[in-house]
Amino acid sequence: MSIHANPTTPQFKDNAHKALGDPQLQEAMGKLRVGFTASRAAAISKLPEFEALRDSARDIKNHTLAHLDLYLEAYEKKVTESGGHVHFARTAEEARNVILDICKARGAKTVTKGKSMISEEIALNEAMEKAGVTPVETDLGEYIIQLRGEIPSHIIGPAVHLTKDQVEGDFRRAHTHLPADRDLTEPTQLLTEARGILREKFLAADIGITGANFLIAETGTSIIVTNEGNGDLTQLLPKCHIVVASIEKITPTLEDVSQLLRVLARSATGQEMSVYTTLSTGPRRPGDVDGPEEYHVVLLDNGRSSMIGTDFQEMLRCIRCGACMNHCPVYHAVGGHAYGWVYPGPMGAVLTPSLIGVEKGGQLPNASTFCGRCESVCPMRIPLPGMMRHWREREFERHLQPSAARYGLGLWAWVAKRPALYRFGTRIAMHVMGFYARKTGKFRAMPLASGWTDWRDLPAPQGKTFQSEWKKRRAAK
Repeated sequence: MSIHANPTTPQFKDNAHKALGDPQLQEAMGKLRVGFTASRAAAISKLPEFEALRDSARDIKNHTLAHLDLYLEAYEKKVTESGGHVHFARTAEEARNVILDICKARGAKTVTKGKSMISEEIALNEAMEKAGVTPVETDLGEYIIQLRGEIPSHIIGPAVHLTKDQVEGDFRRAHTHLPADRDLTEPTQLLTEARGILREKFLAADIGITGANFLIAETGTSIIVTNEGNGDLTQLLPKCHIVVASIEKITPTLEDVSQLLRVLARSATGQEMSVYTTLSTGPRRPGDVDGPEEYHVVLLDNGRSSMIGTDFQEMLRCIRCGACMNHCPVYHAVGGHAYGWVYPGPMGAVLTPSLIGVEKGGQLPNASTFCGRCESVCPMRIPLPGMMRHWREREFERHLQPSAARYGLGLWAWVAKRPALYRFGTRIAMHVMGFYARKTGKFRAMPLASGWTDWRDLPAPQGKTFQSEWKKRRAAK
């Protein structure tokens, strides 16, 4: 059973334990902690107006979401006028069926694909394979994980969880038609080999499928940003181009997109702009030297419209830059596959329960230290920690947490409502803990706290309680 159809999010704790014990994963994640974060900081330091751009980007998306129905209608009209076709899909199944019907109508046998998290969300590759259509991922990271039978572990770096040695092993296993003694010790040699194989796939493809970073209501244009150029070859060479995107990718105008692009690449990879920013508007026109004969856009809802007007609407501002996971200590520790579905990290901890339900995705909002780094770096100013708290509340209300956690929180709430008892209890607890840790200042083990002390020491409390200090300082004023 595919992880898309059977998410392992309810087993997040088990997944995380396995990830923490994987030495190759830990080696790969160690490099991530340095690369993306440093690049982002350097890029933003050169743009004094970055914070103002974040405010503008947030306002653009808020306006769009407030009038989403109007902009969707305007976009559909423009695509139709350009000779394209728009297909609205309420569910993942409907989106798959639309795409498979197009493949069947054209007798397609091979489909090249640009990187698209929506195609992962709807489990498109599995559906095409069952229908006798061969999907070929053309983004290098996606191509690597397709060889491994995995899903992406990061939304912009799908294979970031792998080391170079693992990739070399996969290439030697999959590319058996090439000389066994070829040298693959350098990353450039791996890249050259993948490029040669994928060139043949581009030329043979019957249909090209891409995602979309933005859809422009003003012009009926889809935009993709890439660093490899594979997106251009995917949508230009085949005779049919299918764009699959979710409804919140709609943006009113080209001017609006120009502002969003200024924060996207800087937040994602630390670039001023991605190497390729490709705009597509309909099929080939008379006089065009290239382009597809058919142009289709599949717009997916899949639960997003039900988020509008709720505590989670702001999640729909996300532009999939990955900055939140690049700065998240939990993601750094366990990687993306531990989250058990398509979207990992802080954004996944909010979006996944919204799309597959808190019953399946309720473990993920607990995978946070609430350090706030995700919100501080989000270019769209999405309050991710606040929304994770909302999901924790939903989980508690539905009695989905373990009994020990529910009863523990209930006991704490009972005590917290009685200030005198609370103050007395915290004073006693601090004295007792301080006494037992007087020599080391920390606990290596503690009853009821093994979830913490199994992995790190628990610092002993120092000084007086916060309430005591607060009372003392107020009296001194």
